[in-house]
Amino acid sequence: MSDGHYVLSDQIGYLLRLANQRHLEIFLRNMPDLTPTQFALMVSLQDLGGTSQNELGRHIGIDAATTNGVVERLLKKHYIQSHPDPDDKRRLRLSLTTAGEHIVQQSIPVAQSISRETLTGLSQRESLRLVQLLKKLQPET
Repeated sequence: MSDGHYVLSDQIGYLLRLANQRHLEIFLRNMPDLTPTQFALMVSLQDLGGTSQNELGRHIGIDAATTNGVVERLLKKHYIQSHPDPDDKRRLRLSLTTAGEHIVQQSIPVAQSISRETLTGLSQRESLRLVQLLKKLQPET
């Protein structure tokens, strides 16, 4: 690679995009009613409890505009709710509705299956190593 020759199929960005496309196809086939981002937001709400929209977006690594769109769609589906923050009335806190909690509980085993299918072809050791390496690529928060 140092000779100046660029082989697209050897490039990390290209390979990550192909892997992500494969994962999205598997996700949408198995969980057609939620996008991966909607699912991540709902699982994070379950983990964090009630939180602000900004904090939630930072937690799952998406920008404010994307967070706003995802929140609006989940509010319309009645999977999340907003209410005034008891510490700051200018801010809203988001939380799961009962229906949202139910969807998350039903979806977690499906999400685990999606992850296993995405990693098909890798040994358990390779799968664990891939996850470790991808975590190392994430910016520190």
